[in-house]
Amino acid sequence: MNMSRRLLILYGSQTGCAQEVAERIWRESKWLHYSGPVTAMDEYPIDKLIFENKIIFVCSTTGQGEQPDNMKNTWKFLLRKNLPSNSLNNVEFAVLGLGDSSYLKFNHVAKKLYRRLIQLGGKPICDIGLADDQHDIGAFAVIDSWIENLWNILAKVHPLTNGLTVIDRNTLPPPKWSVCNSIGGIHKNDILPNNDLLKLNSTTVTCLSNTKTTAENHFQDVRLLKFELTEGSVKYSPGDILMVRPVNSETSVNNLFQILKDNKMKLNTTSILSVTQHSNDMPVPYNLLKPFTLYQCAKYFWDLNIIPNRYTFQLLSYFTDNELEKEKLQEFTTPEGQEELYNYCNRPRRTILEVLTDFPHATANLTLEYLFEIFSPIRPRAFSIASAPSVHINEIHILVAVVSYKTKLFAKRIGLCSTWLASLKYGDKIPIWIQKGTFKFPYSQSCNVIMIGPGTGVAPFRSYIHETVAKGNGDAKTLHLYFGARNKFGDFHFVNEWEQLIFNGKLSLHTAFSRDQKEKIYVQHILEKNKEDLSKLLTSKECYIFIAGNAKDMPIAVKNVFISIVEKLNNLNNTIPINTIDMMETKGFYQTETWS
Repeated sequence: MNMSRRLLILYGSQTGCAQEVAERIWRESKWLHYSGPVTAMDEYPIDKLIFENKIIFVCSTTGQGEQPDNMKNTWKFLLRKNLPSNSLNNVEFAVLGLGDSSYLKFNHVAKKLYRRLIQLGGKPICDIGLADDQHDIGAFAVIDSWIENLWNILAKVHPLTNGLTVIDRNTLPPPKWSVCNSIGGIHKNDILPNNDLLKLNSTTVTCLSNTKTTAENHFQDVRLLKFELTEGSVKYSPGDILMVRPVNSETSVNNLFQILKDNKMKLNTTSILSVTQHSNDMPVPYNLLKPFTLYQCAKYFWDLNIIPNRYTFQLLSYFTDNELEKEKLQEFTTPEGQEELYNYCNRPRRTILEVLTDFPHATANLTLEYLFEIFSPIRPRAFSIASAPSVHINEIHILVAVVSYKTKLFAKRIGLCSTWLASLKYGDKIPIWIQKGTFKFPYSQSCNVIMIGPGTGVAPFRSYIHETVAKGNGDAKTLHLYFGARNKFGDFHFVNEWEQLIFNGKLSLHTAFSRDQKEKIYVQHILEKNKEDLSKLLTSKECYIFIAGNAKDMPIAVKNVFISIVEKLNNLNNTIPINTIDMMETKGFYQTETWS
């Protein structure tokens, strides 16, 4: 390989988004005749890093500023203090971070990685990219422009030689894999091969019950799902996360085949696909290694509910033979067309199936290889475990809010995973795996624990409270739960359990029901009201604060209350200053787990 045209692309990805972006960069790099592997950071031999010339890092930030699981070993290695400051003198690099500015540590991993690579002698090709899910058009507002700038800089700094010319960026980039189609041999309703082994540490659980925890007339449908574990198959602790990969509904699958009925390849549910890799740079995923039907792929692999990004419209523009379609698709890919794209796609939450319906000429010309570019794989979803291993023996529970809402589009918008989970019945089996969560709970009789968990944010605290009480480590003086919901009789999750614990002297509970009176009362208002009691807890020997729930406004409002309490305490007592909330965060005494 010509080392001047080698480009190593490494990603740290928790749910698959960073991996998808890294694979896109790999495909587009072919325009400049680059080649080289795209792989998870921990799958690359880290001792070989010093021999690379150009490296692109794409990484997400999880939890409270933590690195994804598939880059943890690389991360530890890079942070070693004994690494020489000239280790990466021969390396040019670029870092693209994927994050969410509603979280306390926005793109923390990417920022720290960028600084560390410079400390080790690396030379940045371009400025760090900090993509933000909170942007009007999502993370791709930064991703698209950052990737384009990367190619512009590389084309200028490392021009092509030996008669090579830049491939027109308006031409179709190569597909990830080769896909061939044959007929017969597999029943369309069989499960996707290898589907039960989504991860090496995955196992299968059986649905025991699927119970609604909200009132029938409540605006939201929230479910407590209980699953049976085979004894010894899975071990978990309070704060851990249950990972599931949902499957598409039959309605969505049927809609896809209705859309594809005019495709020139004459595809149907029993079309058998075999996926092979073009090169070692882009391996085929584990659950596509065996032949499968198009139905299996549509049901178990492609996310038919996803909202497309700008790159999808760029790909579609290559396939349409209709001038009006091409004009509109190309407009969506220009900087000037981003507001119109947002109004067409992001604001109404238009799905990939609805987009393909709107552009039938492009859809009719799509080839098998590029269906795997147009459709993203279904990403795993994370749920806080709501059960306690010492109490709910051989069971695992999650609390799920079913996503369903209206936009200007006729059909309701529904959440792929929550709708699938809500449909599970007694005896249904699903594959799951466990990941360590961001919460690190204490188990000491001497510490006070303040938990703020409005809505489904209460799930991890149910796990912790039951486990702590079962071990004899907590009571009403040390366990303090702040719960918020709309109505006392509408969505007071686990009310009977809390009342029993209170009766037994094991829990102190404070509630805020925002719609049960004229003025709206939220958890931050109850915290404000209880400032005096909270001050006493904060001045005790050990005090932990845990916050879980929606990332929008609650975490900041709650944090501001605690900041004001700590500031007042420090003003009153200059001799023994209380740690600031930022210091408590650093030491693990103030922990947050939020989601968008």
